[in-house]
Amino acid sequence: MIYHLKGTVELKKENFVIIDVNGIGYKVSMPDTSLETLELNKTAKIYTYLRVSEDEINLYGFLTNEELAMFELLISVGGIGSKSALKILSNITPSKFAIAVISNDINTLKNLPGIGAKTAQRIILELKDKMKTEDAIEDEKSEKTYVISGNAKDAVEALQVLGYAKKDVESVLEKIDTKDLSVEEIIKLGLKNL
Repeated sequence: MIYHLKGTVELKKENFVIIDVNGIGYKVSMPDTSLETLELNKTAKIYTYLRVSEDEINLYGFLTNEELAMFELLISVGGIGSKSALKILSNITPSKFAIAVISNDINTLKNLPGIGAKTAQRIILELKDKMKTEDAIEDEKSEKTYVISGNAKDAVEALQVLGYAKKDVESVLEKIDTKDLSVEEIIKLGLKNL
């Protein structure tokens, strides 16, 4: 598996970029928002996901681990393919997506391209089920219990949606004064410290 590429941005097109890594050009499909930030002839580090199936071998790229985690979550949901996941990532940040999932915000999700009401419900249902399963496993392993409530509790759930372990998130948030912060501010602080 290719975890990341670091090389020169050789070519940018509508849905992909060519990254030259030591003379080898990798074609990497990326969300529009990520493509916009890349500059030609500059060095870039791109986190990747190699998708191999019956009808495709494709390398997908992301500027952050959170985008990569969101992509992996999206393609794990029935009915969402790689191209749909990229379109979704082009229209919502990982933190806003995570907040929409934990707050059952179907309206935000169904406003994304290619997502109707039923798919939005499926995303929420499947991703929350995954979080509950992971929570049960973590609770069995955990020796220490953290008391986190309010916006911090929502932020913990949102960061779990982005692929972080509950105990890691809680230990980071325990060191931050979250009393007067919004969920999104707590998520941003959590991401800086994880």
